[in-house]
Amino acid sequence: MRLFLFLLAMACCGADWHGFEKREFTVDGVAGYVVLPRVAAPGKPWLWRARFPEFNSQAAEGLLAKGYHVAYFDLPNIFGSPKAVESWDHFYAHVRKEFGLAERMALEGVSRGGLFVYNWAARHPELVDCIYCESPVCDMKSWPGGRGKGIGSKADWAQALAAYGFTEEQMLGFAGNPVDTLGPLAARRVPLLHVVNEADAVVPPLENTAVLAKRYRELGGPITVYSNTSGPAALTGHHFPLDDAGMEVNFVLRNTPGMAGLAGTGLTPYGAPYFKLRDGLRNSLAKFAAGGEARVVFLGGSITEGKGWRDRICEWLQKRFPRTKFDFVNAGISSTGSTPGAFRLRRDVFGRGPVDLLFQEAAVNDATNGYGAREQVRGVEGIVRQARILNPAIDVVLLHFVDPEKVASYRAGVTPEVIGSHERVAGRYGVASLDLAREVTDRMDAGEFNWERDFVNLHPSPFGQGVYYRSIVRMLEAAWREPSAGVRVHAMPAPLDEKSYFRGRLVEPSAASGWRVEASWRPADKAATRPRFVDVPVAVGDAPGAVLTLPFEGTGIGLFVTAGPDAGVVEFSVDGGAWRRQELSTKWSKGLHIPWAYVLDGDLAEGRHELRLRMASGVARIVHFLVN
Repeated sequence: MRLFLFLLAMACCGADWHGFEKREFTVDGVAGYVVLPRVAAPGKPWLWRARFPEFNSQAAEGLLAKGYHVAYFDLPNIFGSPKAVESWDHFYAHVRKEFGLAERMALEGVSRGGLFVYNWAARHPELVDCIYCESPVCDMKSWPGGRGKGIGSKADWAQALAAYGFTEEQMLGFAGNPVDTLGPLAARRVPLLHVVNEADAVVPPLENTAVLAKRYRELGGPITVYSNTSGPAALTGHHFPLDDAGMEVNFVLRNTPGMAGLAGTGLTPYGAPYFKLRDGLRNSLAKFAAGGEARVVFLGGSITEGKGWRDRICEWLQKRFPRTKFDFVNAGISSTGSTPGAFRLRRDVFGRGPVDLLFQEAAVNDATNGYGAREQVRGVEGIVRQARILNPAIDVVLLHFVDPEKVASYRAGVTPEVIGSHERVAGRYGVASLDLAREVTDRMDAGEFNWERDFVNLHPSPFGQGVYYRSIVRMLEAAWREPSAGVRVHAMPAPLDEKSYFRGRLVEPSAASGWRVEASWRPADKAATRPRFVDVPVAVGDAPGAVLTLPFEGTGIGLFVTAGPDAGVVEFSVDGGAWRRQELSTKWSKGLHIPWAYVLDGDLAEGRHELRLRMASGVARIVHFLVN
């Protein structure tokens, strides 16, 4: 009858957990919840998590995508005591009744959560499909007792004694720790997977997982122990980022009846890692791990410039390398792609000095801004090759973000042209790349989330920003799994295109003659502007027939303009050749003085040239000339 005495109070049913619906409630006066998948797998399999539910949540998200429910019951500071086990019994009965979950489940325990899952599982081995743990406490004498090589915790030790009603002598003689109660689990051969960090000084693996694993194997039970290589505890702490969240997902899938066929073999549960490391990230690891000063730059459009994934990557890098003083540079400018990025690289990327790691994204804007394959290669190669010229040891990551057109292309079985172009450059120079467009498409098709409700826009919602962030971290951890041998110079191959913009530079409007230069331009209308394209010198042409002249040396010439509502048409001639026309207005110009790069002629012979520019109609405002 005690099961009917729960203190149950249903709370908000529409809460959100990483983009999934969370149903909150209390059992025995303790908060708990169940997270619902988009589409439940047959039989409603589930993962029951103990302690620290926001830590390393990627695996839980992956199982939600496979149709699992995810449950969590918050029982702090009672260390898997008999009272905790009893409340877990009540929670189990409630979620089975209210949500129709499967009789058996997978258990997950992180740190002290190991006490909860093992103590409950020892009482109910017939209800457990498998157990996954990260750095689990398996013997309270090690933690919080500190009776071995671990640092222990006096406060937690006192709380543990109170939770069990023990004196210190009784606790030291207690034979009910997970290392002592493995018989029922081994008799049913329940699979176990532990992920540990050998340098963990809080819950030393030798005093916890190693003892449990040895005893479990001696009893005939199956257990896998994986030593995480994401970094020593001195850098990552007792709670470390996982090398591979897909390891847990696939372990649970393979050990849940009827679900083994969904298990993957790659780094993620979605069938592929989505990144290619090539030869691109060992130098930055060596630099960051050594401490001192380092510079990381983010170059791209609005998805880079705005808040979201970039800020979180900066925070993660600083935590990952606490001895390093980072200079994080936001070189994103909304609306711009790789072509203007190549020309502004010296100013915006290297303007504050040498750069150790460069994140570059342009796959969205290069496509939506109408650049063809040749221009896509010239822009990205211009960035990568020029960066390697300026710093031969720089590491570069190309990020391919998602938009609806790329989703449609992948669903049709075709790699988007722009991603193919950027990958040609990445392969040529051995730089790392991450295809988030394909990953997001695959995960949406798996039912984990959708575009309209979750990503919302090509400027991702907070949920989408989180997807980007976690995928980039997964790539970095894979790249930095082993220590670096030191900084070395990257190979410099011949260019894919000799006319790529790796010699690109910005030329001030005052270098030309014939038009007036406004020293600090600001629009008189109410149209929006972009930073770096307002309150700056601008060469203005607003009289039909007005001619501007610019001498230059190189193989290419172009304009970086602010193309607002009154943007017009210019005619241009190089070295006295035929006059050609260039429309300056864009489909976004009506309400925005949008920065736009036009390469007028990128195939000139090397040498000195002269550009003549003539107004045909409307207004032209040149913020920079682009000279390659």
